[in-house]
Amino acid sequence: MVKISKKYTPKETEKYMCSKHLAYFKQKLLDWKKDLKRSNNEAMFNASMDDNSASADIVDQASSYTEKNVEMRSISRQIKLISKIDAALKKIQEGTYGFCEETAEPIGLRRLMARPIATLCIAAQEKHEKEEKVYADI
Repeated sequence: MVKISKKYTPKETEKYMCSKHLAYFKQKLLDWKKDLKRSNNEAMFNASMDDNSASADIVDQASSYTEKNVEMRSISRQIKLISKIDAALKKIQEGTYGFCEETAEPIGLRRLMARPIATLCIAAQEKHEKEEKVYADI
């Protein structure tokens, strides 16, 4: 893998998914994963420390339960996100990162910079969302 500077950003003028692009996205994904794990660990620690469930006040108990429920849903979403990051990292290793799973077309640098775990190009994503909406309306 190629070494890149911290200030490097992929350019449209470079060959799509060249070694610089792959190194950039790999680092971006690894940093994101590290941040998610850190925040998950902090949330789990804070949840274990803050225990109002033994409180005599039923309002405090309800509030504590609601807060823990929200935190656990957030942690669950982050765990799903980490698995998507792992899948993207695997695609980098396999050489398929940056290409649409449906059309095999390039996903595009701007889209990947905004959402590095994207697996569909914009056209395929829009088609997928339209189909989801159709089935949701039935």
